[in-house]
Amino acid sequence: MAGTEKLKAFVSWSGGKDAALSYYRAMEDFRIVSLLNMVAEDGEVSRSHGIRTRVLQLQAQAIGLPLVQVKSSWETYEAEFKKAVSRLKDEGIEVGIFGDIDLDEHREWVQRVCRESGIKAVLPLWGEKRREKLVKELIESGFETVIVATKKDLLGPKWLGRRIDNDFIDEISQVKGVDISGENGEYHTFVVSGPIFNKRLHILISETITRDKRCLLDILECELAKKW
Repeated sequence: MAGTEKLKAFVSWSGGKDAALSYYRAMEDFRIVSLLNMVAEDGEVSRSHGIRTRVLQLQAQAIGLPLVQVKSSWETYEAEFKKAVSRLKDEGIEVGIFGDIDLDEHREWVQRVCRESGIKAVLPLWGEKRREKLVKELIESGFETVIVATKKDLLGPKWLGRRIDNDFIDEISQVKGVDISGENGEYHTFVVSGPIFNKRLHILISETITRDKRCLLDILECELAKKW
């Protein structure tokens, strides 16, 4: 898009690695101006990863972008998401960035709801190889990422707090039934630093909890610091 003004875009934001990497890739072609995050009805935690909303707000502050947080139940998720996207369109945003890799039903959903809301859906990570491309790029680009949720019966609590690095990838590759990128919900992540950040996040206080079928690293307190 050299010589032309980049289209404004929002990123569908979970706080995790795929959202962050899709943001990073999309920066070349689009002007990222907002993050959109869906949260539970009580407004306390994110709908996807169970991260406290105030922690995500601090993460957005570290990146330097406004974070739009929208309450919904699973039953009202689509309707509330579309309302939020329509409001972003009214602010001049024309593109939505999504971190899906290869789940067809996810891609079909985001393309449909964006089309019905009058914007274009872009999936920068779509179809890429997990280990050979995406995870390697995440690490080599300088993203610091922490495991904050796991499936209780598959990975359990021992993986919580682990950083995604080459050792992590080697170890988790040996666990049967686990997608290396956690694309099927085996684990979720929280990004504390990287090339899209102006500051880094230090996790000061956290605790391990179990909720339904998931083990969670509940981040209770964190602070911003310089990246260097």
